[in-house]
Formats: sequence, C-alpha cells, structure tokens
Amino acid sequence: MSDPIKHECGIALLRLKKPLEYYLEKYGSALWGLNKMHLLMEKQHNRGQDGAGIANIKLDMQPGERYISRSRSVQKNPTQDIFDQINAKFKALYDENPDKLKDVSYLKKNVGFTGEVFLGHLRYGTYGRNSIESCHPFLRQSNWMTRNLVVAGNFNLTNVDELFDVLVELGQHPKEKSDTVTVMEKIGHFLDVENDELYAHYKSLGYAKTDIYARIQDEIKIDKILKKASERWDGGYAMAGLLGHGSAFVLRDPSGIRPAFWYEDDEICVVASERPVIQTAFNLKVEDIQELKPGHALIIEKKGQVKEIEINAPRELKQCSFERIYFSRGSDADIYKERKALGRLIVKDVLESVGHDYDNSVFSFIPNTAEVSFYGLIKGLEEAHNQDKIKQIQALGANPSSEALSEIINRRARIEKIAIKDAKLRTFITQDDSRDDLVAHVYDITYGSVRRGTDNLIVIDDSIVRGTTLRQSILRILDRLGPKKIVVVSSAPQIRYPDCYGIDMAKMGDFIAFEAAIELIKEQGKQDLLEEVYRLCLSEVNDKKEAEINHVKKIYEPFTPEKISAQIVKRVSPPQNGWKGEIEIIYQTVENLRKAVPNHTGDWYFTGNYPTPGGNKVVKWRWHYNLFLTFLSLLV
Repeated sequence: MSDPIKHECGIALLRLKKPLEYYLEKYGSALWGLNKMHLLMEKQHNRGQDGAGIANIKLDMQPGERYISRSRSVQKNPTQDIFDQINAKFKALYDENPDKLKDVSYLKKNVGFTGEVFLGHLRYGTYGRNSIESCHPFLRQSNWMTRNLVVAGNFNLTNVDELFDVLVELGQHPKEKSDTVTVMEKIGHFLDVENDELYAHYKSLGYAKTDIYARIQDEIKIDKILKKASERWDGGYAMAGLLGHGSAFVLRDPSGIRPAFWYEDDEICVVASERPVIQTAFNLKVEDIQELKPGHALIIEKKGQVKEIEINAPRELKQCSFERIYFSRGSDADIYKERKALGRLIVKDVLESVGHDYDNSVFSFIPNTAEVSFYGLIKGLEEAHNQDKIKQIQALGANPSSEALSEIINRRARIEKIAIKDAKLRTFITQDDSRDDLVAHVYDITYGSVRRGTDNLIVIDDSIVRGTTLRQSILRILDRLGPKKIVVVSSAPQIRYPDCYGIDMAKMGDFIAFEAAIELIKEQGKQDLLEEVYRLCLSEVNDKKEAEINHVKKIYEPFTPEKISAQIVKRVSPPQNGWKGEIEIIYQTVENLRKAVPNHTGDWYFTGNYPTPGGNKVVKWRWHYNLFLTFLSLLV
C-alpha cells in the first residue's frame, strides 16, 4: 500500500492445560508458554505497532500470593520491549542460581509471568491516545479473585455514547468515555452480579464463606455474563478476557467483522487474530485450526474445559475484506490464493490500457504488500499471452517454420523490480519542504529497466487510499524512467467510505476517491447534490431510530468508476519536470473483489454497505456531517 494504514489490532490467548512441571519435563523449560506467547505476538506485529501488552494469571495461588502479572509498552518495538523486561528477571535469576528456573513452585510464588493463562495484545490506537494508559490489556481489580477482569481486543464499537449512558443508569461512574473502558465495565458489572447471585445462593444453603468462593470458581457462567453485557453492542470485535481465578474467553461479533482463530489439544488452547500465526507457533496443519463462529464465544473454564457457545444470534456474514487485501498475513493459504486472484482478475483491463502490447510493456509492483497480487497479475498475463500465441501459431498455417514458432513461443511478459522501498528512511523532519523531499525519496527505482519513450510501465499496488505517497513519491520516481505511459493498478476497488469497526480509515475527506467526486461535482455545477446529502444527514442527527440508509452514496452516483479514476489521475499527477508521458489508474471492480474473496463480503469501504445500523449512523453523523458543513461553507 502506498499509503500505510496504521490502525488494526491483534490478540493472542494461550491456556496451558497441564501443570508447569509437564512443560519443563517435555520441552525443557517451565517458560515454554511464555516463549510461545512471544512468538504469537511477534508473528502478528503487522497488526499493532503503537503499543503492546501482556497479562498472565497463575492458577491455584494462596491468599497473599500475587497471581496477576501485566506488562505494557509504547516503545518503538513494544513487543520486544515487553519481553526484554520480562526475560531480564529470568536472566537475573539464572545468574543467581540456574536451578531456580527448574523449580516450578519457586517460580510461581516469586516471579511474575509464570502462570498458566496468558493474554497478549498488539495495539494500533484506532481513535484513542497513544499512551501507556491506552494500551491493552485493561485490568479491573478486586480483592475477590473471581471479580478480577482482564480485557483486550481487536474492536471498535459504534454506539459508545449509548453504552456509556447505560453504565451511568446502572449507577456506575466510568473514568472515561471509550469503547474499551465501556466494554470492560459492562462485562465487569455483570461479573459482579453473577458473583453476588452465586454468593447469595450458597450462603442461603449454609456454606462457609471460604467454601462459597471455591464453588463460585467452578460454577460462574461466563456465557451468561457475556450475553447480558454484549446484547446492545454495535460494531466489529474479537474481545478477549481473563478472570482472576483462571477462566478465559474470546467473543466475536455477530457479523464476523473482526477475525479470530483457535486450536485445542490436551496440552493447550490457543486463540489468535490470524490462522498462520497459530500454525507457525505450534507446527500445525491448516485444517487443525478452527475459526471462531460469528456471535460465539470460546470459553475456557478454570479446569481446562473448552466450549464454543453462541452468545448473540449470528447475522449475515460480513467478514472484513480489507483484512484479506492488506492486513492479515499473506502466508495464510486462503489469503495467498485470494490476493493472487485479485491480481489475475484485473489483467483484462490492464491489457486494454496498453493495447495488448507485451513487447513494449514492463510489469512490476509497489513493495511490499502488493507482491502476491503481482504474482497473480503475471499468471493472468501468461494465460492471456498464451491465448494470443495460439492464435498467432494458427495463423502461420499448416507448416510453420521453426524460427517463426520459436519467436512466438519465446515471447514473455517483461517483468522487472522497478520500485525499491528504502525501509531505513524516516520522514521525521517537521519542516514542510524538507519533509516533502524525504517523502519523495521513500522509494528508489531500478534505472535502465525501462526504454525511454517506448515502454509502458505497469505497477500494481494492493490499494490506493489517500494517494499521498502516490503523488509525493511513487509517480515522481517512476517518471524519471521516462516511460511512454505509467499505469498504476490497484488490486482493490476505489476506497470511498470510512471504516468504523477497528481500522483507521475514519476520515472520509482524506480519501482520494472522495476528493475526486467532490471535484467532479464542482466542475459540473452539481453543488445542489452536496446540499441535498447534507440536509438528509442533518435531518437524522437527533433521530434515535436505527440508521438504515447511507445517504452519502448519492455523491458517487452521477459518476462512473472510470470517471472518478480519471479525476484521481489529475490530483496525483506530479509536476511534469520534462516528462510528457501519460498516467492512468486502474482500480479493481467490486464484482471482481467478490469473485476473488467470496467468503469475506464485508466490502463497506468500497460500497458503503455497512453491516450494522451503527455503521450507517457513525458514517452519517460523525464524519460526513462535519465534512459537509466544511464543503458547504467553501461552496457558498
């Protein structure tokens, strides 16, 4: 992606089902679980670089013994920073007495992160502050073990205001209005209720207080708590939690917007945001791993039993397609196929743009996430080229010469690595002129790979969001090669609408497609359309009904995708600086996206079809409303 999207989160949960002595004997270390957590989190670092956190619960600890550990970091490499801090304690212990690392009883009583239940989180601060206080996991503390709650998740709720008001109505006084705090306190409230009900029940039967709390640990119903807590949640979420006594859960939203995968055997139960992470960490086959069903919770009880229970009725499946295009690891077997398909399906439009001129066209990609779709593009080119070769051979007649056949057979699509991303270059200078100069040189090029004035240059990117890097860097670099034509291909359709379920794509006014549509409206004198949409949105600001219609779609309706693409070209084209070539941008169609990614139909980024009422509400009220005020003031 030429414009990095920074915000998406990842979770990892690990429950050791055997005593620590088992792992010490079998794997040679009592820290085997901790090491696996490091791997689970590090393998998901693509999902969160603003911060990271880990929590650990020790089972069956005595009163007065610390049983919850937590560490968080917002340093440059937060995951490594956390584990450096944790491992420093074990190194000091080893230096003092190596045998202590084999004494499980000593470790559990004296050293943190030596418990059986782990919860890790990788954070991209979707709409919050990037501070240690904003880092998951969040901890709700109590002197009663079964009331302690640790929460972390990959989510964003669209109705935080409503949920916050519910907490206030319950008599709570939340310390801040955020979806994380709101979620934690809502779960915490019903956790308290469940504890109170069980306590009252067993007290009425004459049980001693210490015995009551032992019974609560065994009988607390997490599914009941989650059903009550989540019944009014609107948004996308994979929510994970630990209770102080050692039970754990992961809850997924009813539309399946945010991903979650899990695996269980007699040694472990593990959950992660991405399937290949579990495969790699535990050397598993793809078919060994299950996807958590939408609307379901995976509940791991203190005794180790694992259950997948329906919490909220599943809705129409709308798994996020952008996860597949950009965020999730391409090493997943299905994602790899999907990204290749995205490249292959756009070949027809690419060939038409260069007049099927294979001999004078060079094909490449924008590093690094577009590489897999590039393989698909090349596969499609080869298939199309072979069909052309068949026709050319047939045209030679019954007795073609070896030379003529050889010339046709040996023709290949010209493939080059054109763009090279300088990973070491950082645009930290704040002065505009200096920073713009650095941005322009984030990518470098392979000189001599394109024939000046003769060759078309086709480069594929996974998506084009804001167009900033395309305008400030990529096109300025590519035009130095002097191609006859530059064709920028996006494996994703035009991104027209913001996300409100956990990815930092909330500002519609930043999207290059939206900017292009507004420019077209101005050029064609259709300002009345802006006012119409603004009035429709404004009329619903105080409407408490569920938002069923995304009125902002009207802005795009007068224009074909090709028309918008042509306007985008105008906005991203750099100063000519002597180069007189042509620029064209080709986007994937929504229809082809659905063919390539058939099982992840959450395409609201491109269509505006939000899977929950809260999606339409947020889009219209929070962002679009403000944007239209701005635009109207400019138009007046």
